[in-house]
Amino acid sequence: MPEISINFVAVVVAAVVYMGIGMLWYGPLFGKEWRRLIGFSEADMKKMTMTPVQAMVGGFIAALIMSFVLAHDAYVWGLFFGASVGSYLFAFQLAFWIWLGYIATTQLGAVLWEGRPWKLFCLNAANSLVSLIAMALVITFLK
Repeated sequence: MPEISINFVAVVVAAVVYMGIGMLWYGPLFGKEWRRLIGFSEADMKKMTMTPVQAMVGGFIAALIMSFVLAHDAYVWGLFFGASVGSYLFAFQLAFWIWLGYIATTQLGAVLWEGRPWKLFCLNAANSLVSLIAMALVITFLK
């Protein structure tokens, strides 16, 4: 089995990018619409059991894990497909297929089984795709 080389600086940078996109997406860009779609009021935010800092730390840990796995996948896909890891096309394909196969299909369960609106699915799925593309670009170009 080949030794997998992962650039940990790229993993951290990609996680920071992921968090930044999420903060913009669910903040000034689509925050009000997202809260409306999930039925979450300002009063509900005050009742949260976690502080914003705790939630951000938890989110960053999750982003680091996702970024690490994405870096691992990028390396393996590059070996398997003989792809040019430092190319835009590789980054977009890596992000798209992971998003379509694992993330979008999992998020679809919220519509199918929880009765969540399609608009919420589209909002969340689009955030996931944009975030994954950005992370894949960071990981492939900081290899």
